[in-house]
Amino acid sequence: MRSLDIAVIIAYFAAVIAVGLLLAGRQRDASDYFLGHRGLPWWALMFSVVATETSALTVISVPGLAARGNLTFLQIAFGYLVGRIGVATLLLPGYFEGTQDTAYQRLEHRFGQAARRTASGVFLFTRALADCVRIFATAIPLAIITHWSLTAGIIAIGFVTLVYTWVGGLRAVVWVDVIQLGVYLLGGIATLIVATHLAGGVAAFSRAWDTGKLTAFDFGLSFTKTYTFWGGVIGGALLSAASHGTDHLIVQRLLAARNLKDAQRALVGSGVFIILQFALFLLVGTSLWLAGADHPGMRGDAIYPTFITTQLPAGLAGLVVAGILAAAMSSHASAVNSLASASTHDFYAPLTGRQDPEQLLRVGRWLTLVWTAVLVTGAIAFRDQNTPVVQLALSIVSLTYGALLGTYILGGAWQRARQRDVIIALIVSILIMSPIVLGAVIPHFPVRWLPGLAWPWYVPLGTAITVLVGVLSSFVASDGRTEGRNDAA
Repeated sequence: MRSLDIAVIIAYFAAVIAVGLLLAGRQRDASDYFLGHRGLPWWALMFSVVATETSALTVISVPGLAARGNLTFLQIAFGYLVGRIGVATLLLPGYFEGTQDTAYQRLEHRFGQAARRTASGVFLFTRALADCVRIFATAIPLAIITHWSLTAGIIAIGFVTLVYTWVGGLRAVVWVDVIQLGVYLLGGIATLIVATHLAGGVAAFSRAWDTGKLTAFDFGLSFTKTYTFWGGVIGGALLSAASHGTDHLIVQRLLAARNLKDAQRALVGSGVFIILQFALFLLVGTSLWLAGADHPGMRGDAIYPTFITTQLPAGLAGLVVAGILAAAMSSHASAVNSLASASTHDFYAPLTGRQDPEQLLRVGRWLTLVWTAVLVTGAIAFRDQNTPVVQLALSIVSLTYGALLGTYILGGAWQRARQRDVIIALIVSILIMSPIVLGAVIPHFPVRWLPGLAWPWYVPLGTAITVLVGVLSSFVASDGRTEGRNDAA
């Protein structure tokens, strides 16, 4: 790789650490560390939400989807917006009743501590697994560009993000997210311009139109076709409702808003922004196809990184690579901070009885280190798989998102539901969904159910199973009493 590109990447790494430490401020207690003292502006939280959910998966895998196919992945983003509007209207008001530190504290109010810990445990497992894939995805372009091994790239990403996350907590993560969002969007726009120029200008897109590469909507109803309008809107809406309404990775940011109205602005605004962002990177993929960047035998996730190293001018290539790393680091830092937050507030504090804010701050910092090690180790384990990483990560979170969303629906819409019922429903849903989801993405998985089901339907199916099992369980051995704290629903 050219020396100027390497210098740009190194300078960016140094700038991220410096800015993160500068903007972090002094962390006085756990509220500062995990929630930015509930005083962050809505627009910064909006950009942080977008940067957190984007990661390197969008930046390198979505262009590959468009280069090998068309623009129908965009249908998922419209479902995302619908889901966020639902969360902002129905779920967010409950999060701002009293003081809540994690997404799962609300389940404790409705059902009890066991329900809270079960849901939080599911979050910890799923988020860790999904973010192992995200870190692995980032190591792909880093390995192509620097000729490092995937293992070395994963360790480097983990170390850089740990520095400012350890010191600055959520405040540092959010403000660095804002900067990193701008960097990777700039990289995408620059690539679109260069690739379009190499393809012969904007007029070249007429060729993409003639071959169906610009098709964005498929209104056919199919449970086996991956990207359709109905699968995108229904599946995307429920996926977004689960990820942005029950996943502490995102809910943590919304709890850091100054008030409910700001949290709603940040959430709905992120849904509009994500549609524009998906459109950008899908068009990047189309432009790469037009420029002849999709070579036979190349994995789809490598099309964009390979184009960067071979076609972009010196300096600009380094900036685009920095943008990919920016997307990865924003997601990784957010994941580590949210995992440490849930571990501290949902497990350590209630199990030990220690509620001193300064003590929780110290524990949270050490758990940040522990979770960084877990994610780095897990990412190394994924280095031999060949599934498109964006599809792999979304499939993994879909394993439990339906179960988590179903518990919230039971809590709000079914008064007979008891703590026992939601725990049984959550466990049964995950057990049923495992052969469906893992059987589709893990080679040689021992059991495979519904092998042709497209992944956007995973969350709707998991949600339906959870609600059905919870309702049926509520009628078993019922003595007329409702377990848990139904008056706080």
